[in-house]
Amino acid sequence: MRKTDKKIDNALRLALTQVCDIAQSEQEGFEWLTHFANYDRFPHSLAIVCVFDTQLNLLKANQNAMHCLIKERLASIDIKVKDIGKHVTFDSVENCENENDGKWNARFQKQGFQH
Repeated sequence: MRKTDKKIDNALRLALTQVCDIAQSEQEGFEWLTHFANYDRFPHSLAIVCVFDTQLNLLKANQNAMHCLIKERLASIDIKVKDIGKHVTFDSVENCENENDGKWNARFQKQGFQH
């Protein structure tokens, strides 16, 4: 990773940690999030996965509020994306356990995400 990529990644991690902290207090069942990026094609390659505990809480989640929060935090570090919905996906721990025996790395690879 180039020095400039590392700088962007560190800022991104801090911004997404803020998103995580806020979402845990505002969204029932929100657990954590992660991101993937190919910095040769950044920010177009940015993918963020928001994880809820159960499928029920995932279905009840206010995805629009999550999109707004993420977009706001990205803008605060000068990362602008046109359609945040193309960069954010949602999943649940329950789905990963049922479909991938709780193995997130296998699940992410199957979905085309790679760190």
